[in-house]
Amino acid sequence: MNRIDVHHHFIPPAYVKAFNSTPGDPSGWHLPKWTPESTLSLMASHSTRTAILSLTAPGTSIMSNSPVESANLARQINLYGFQLHQENPTRFGFFASLPHLTPETIPSAVEELAYALDTLQADGITLYTRYSGTGYLGHAAFAPLWEELNRRKAVVFIHPTNTASDAQNKPEMVNPKLPQPIIDYPHETCRTAVDLITSGTISKNPDVKIILSHGGGTLPILATRAANLLYDAGLTEITPETFLEQARSFYLDLALSGNVGNLELLVGKNGFAKPGHVLYGSDFPYAPVETINKYVGMMEEFFAQGGDKEEVARGAAAELFPRFRIEDNKEMIPQNRL
Repeated sequence: MNRIDVHHHFIPPAYVKAFNSTPGDPSGWHLPKWTPESTLSLMASHSTRTAILSLTAPGTSIMSNSPVESANLARQINLYGFQLHQENPTRFGFFASLPHLTPETIPSAVEELAYALDTLQADGITLYTRYSGTGYLGHAAFAPLWEELNRRKAVVFIHPTNTASDAQNKPEMVNPKLPQPIIDYPHETCRTAVDLITSGTISKNPDVKIILSHGGGTLPILATRAANLLYDAGLTEITPETFLEQARSFYLDLALSGNVGNLELLVGKNGFAKPGHVLYGSDFPYAPVETINKYVGMMEEFFAQGGDKEEVARGAAAELFPRFRIEDNKEMIPQNRL
């Protein structure tokens, strides 16, 4: 199978230190234990040849009160990702981290972007769905960053983060047993995707290749509703056809989203996703191994009835990340799991 896992997190030592110096993840999720060996073990169990490593939310925004510390943390994380790739060049790629984004830190973010892509040869950039104090990714303050990403034809991996805060600056939760990654994160992905469309960011930057986490969250379900309501109510000049075309331009990873019903929605007959735009993802180590195993099983169940399993497992990702292509099926890893 030789999967390419585009939604696979790492937890560098510098991030553990920063995390432990703060109140923690505002989404309510815990920091799991992680080592490169644990990633390689999971990869072996699922016939995954390459994992594109990324830092999950809140990422460098955990140091949002200090632009200098946030920028330093981004650099340390990127150097660690580069080190892992150098040690395991066919097994690990990485999406680079940027400092916490505000209108004032955009120049620093563009500088780190250039260093990560040019010097460290990162496979793309991680962005979060929103940044406290500014907003979602279509905000005008982020335009210079998108322009640079577009100029470079870069890959951007968008990961959800905690929702907008209440009056006390605390993210709201349904109840203490429902940390935000359980049900809020997928809709945060939809929010930032629609913001990118309605703000004109997508139309102005057509060469950026954007991966949305978790099957695009609620976007595939709500895109037609948003496209028609916005236009018919006179809230946008973007026609429904154009809106839906832009909504379908995103790449969608299957982390915690590869169940049979969702795969039918994305890649079945009349599926939402464009051909070649659905990618495998595990969400390790934040998703328990048991949960990942279940989703791999559900994917196998779906593709047993037909469909291009190879394209979803690695083919589409190999087009995005050419350095991880396998020529003539060389260097195949043991297929010890379907």
